[in-house]
Amino acid sequence: MGKLDIEDKRENLVDVDAALEYLNHEDTTIMTAIDEKRLVRKIDWIIIPLMWCCYTLQYLDKTLINYAAVMGLFQDAHINTNQFSLLALVFYVTYLFFEMPTGYLMQRFPTAKYLGANVIAWGICVTMNCACKNFGSLIAVRVLLGCFESAVAPALILITGMWYRKSEQPPRIGFWYIGTGTGTIIGALASFGFQHYTSKTFTSWQILFLLMGLITIVVGILVMMFLPDNPMSSRLTHDEKIWAIERLRENQTGIENKHFKLKQALECLKDPHTWLLSLITISMNVPNGAISSYQATIIKGFGYTSKQTALLSIPSGAISIVCIISATYFAGRYNQRAIPVVCLLIPGVIGGCLMAFLPGKSNKGKLVGNYMTNCIGAALPLLYSWVAANFAGHTKKVTMNAVLLMSFCLGNIIGPETFQNKDAPDYIPAKIAIVVTTLIAIGLTIVLRFVYAAENKRRDRKMIGMEHKVNQEFLDLTDRENGEFRYRL
Repeated sequence: MGKLDIEDKRENLVDVDAALEYLNHEDTTIMTAIDEKRLVRKIDWIIIPLMWCCYTLQYLDKTLINYAAVMGLFQDAHINTNQFSLLALVFYVTYLFFEMPTGYLMQRFPTAKYLGANVIAWGICVTMNCACKNFGSLIAVRVLLGCFESAVAPALILITGMWYRKSEQPPRIGFWYIGTGTGTIIGALASFGFQHYTSKTFTSWQILFLLMGLITIVVGILVMMFLPDNPMSSRLTHDEKIWAIERLRENQTGIENKHFKLKQALECLKDPHTWLLSLITISMNVPNGAISSYQATIIKGFGYTSKQTALLSIPSGAISIVCIISATYFAGRYNQRAIPVVCLLIPGVIGGCLMAFLPGKSNKGKLVGNYMTNCIGAALPLLYSWVAANFAGHTKKVTMNAVLLMSFCLGNIIGPETFQNKDAPDYIPAKIAIVVTTLIAIGLTIVLRFVYAAENKRRDRKMIGMEHKVNQEFLDLTDRENGEFRYRL
C-alpha cells in the first residue's frame, strides 16, 4: 500500500498546477488592497518593459524588409515584386510550421529563458541580412527568422496569464502589443535617417539590418537575465510570491504545469471555440499581412518619393498605438472583448473601401484609407487576451496559443499573395480582399460572442446547488472540465 500511495502522490503532482505545489509548502500573511496595488505596480515594472522590447523588435525586425524595399533592396539583390512577396510568404510559412514544436518546447523549458534564447537567435538572423546580395540568401535568412520569432507571441501570452487577473490582462497585453506601433515609427524614422547615407560598398538598408539585429541580441540577453519564468521563481519577496499566486485563483486558468497532457491538447483541437477564433484570426490577418508587408509600397504608389514614404509611414504607427491602448483599456474596464474587436474592424473596412474605390487621382483620400486599415491589426491583442482568459489547463493553453499563431501566420501568408505584379501600381484586387476578409472577421466575432454567452447561461443553470471544490483553481483543469469556469465575452 505504501508504494501505491507514493505513486498516487507523484501522479497528483503531475496533474496539479505548479502554483499549488508551491502553496502547499508555504505560509504567508493576509494581502490588503494597498499591498495588492503595490504588488501589481512592481510586477508591471519587472515584466512589461522587457515584453514591450521583445514585441517591438519582433515586429520591427520582420518588417525591416518593407523599408529596405524602398531603400534599394530590389536593385541591390536583383529581385522583383513576386519574389518580394515570396520573402514575406516564407517567413510566415516557417513561423506557422514551427509554432507547434515551439509551444511544446516552451512548456518543457523555463518560459522566459526559452524566449530570450529565441530573441538572441533571431537577432543574429537580422544582422545576417546585411550580407545578403541575392534572392536565395534572403530566403534562407527569412526562413530562420520565422523559426525563431514564432516563440514570441505565445510566450508573452503565457507570461501575461501567469501574472495578471483576467480584467488586468487586456491592458497589459495592449502595453506590450503597442510594439507594433512603436516598431512602425522606429522603422520609419530609421529608414528616413539612413536614406541620407549613400555608399556603394555598404548601403543604407544593410546598415539598418545590422544595427537592429545587434540591438535585438542585447535585448535577448537582458530577457534571459531579468525576465522571471513564473511568480514562484521571481525576484519578489516570499509574501509577494504567495500573493501573486493567490490573487489569480479567480482566473480559474492556473499558472504553469511543465507536463504535456495529450488529453488537453486533443480537447483544444476538438473545441468549436478554437476554430471560431482561428477563423477570426485568419480573416483579420489577411489585410494585416498585406498592410505590414506592402505599406511602404502602397504609399509610394500614391506618387511619393522614398524619403516621403518613410515619413508618411509614421502616422500608421501612431494610429496603431492609439487604437491598441484605447481598445484594450475598454476591454479591461468593461470586461468585454468582442465589442472593441468589432469597433476596430469597422474603420478597417472603410479604409479598404477608400483605397479600392476612390478615383485614381484621389491620393490623399487613399492615404487616409491606408491609415485607417491599421485599426485592423490593433484588434489582435484583444484576441490574445480572449484566448488567455477563456482557455484553461496549461497544455490546452499552449496548444491554443499555437493554433492562434498558426492562424495568424496563415492570414499573413494569404495577405501578401493578393499583391501581384499584373495589378501594379493600384493593386485593386488586394484592396478589395482587405474589405471582404475584414467583414468576415466582424461576422464571426459576433457569432463567437453569442456562443460564449449561451454557454455561460447553460453553466449557471447547471451549477445551481453544487458546492465549490477546494483548490479547484489550481488543479490544472481545462475550461471544459471546470464547471465553475465562465467565459469572457
